Amino acid sequence: MNWRQRRRRGRRGRFPKPISIEHSIETEKFAPFPSKKLDPIIVDSAEIEALRLVDLEELSQNEAGERMGISRGTIWRLLQSARKKTAKAITEGRPLKIINEQENLK
Repeated sequence: MNWRQRRRRGRRGRFPKPISIEHSIETEKFAPFPSKKLDPIIVDSAEIEALRLVDLEELSQNEAGERMGISRGTIWRLLQSARKKTAKAITEGRPLKIINEQENLK
């Protein structure tokens, strides 16, 4: 992944480090049944990978950061965002749409 193609938050500061994702995400969308015509909540593949490493593989945030090649603080931010989006989708009955940045760069 090219580091210039990732967005940074705010106007100043360094460009973010590239994030290493070990497992390819085969799912593009999760939708509740019956599917209503609601706008999907967009989840980044890096958020899904952080969620998988910490919650499913039960790694610490430091270990997950080392595996993804990013800091523990970035892991914390990705987890917070992924958990909030997942909870919002479940409580509101909205679909989740997963954006895979690595496929978009090819």
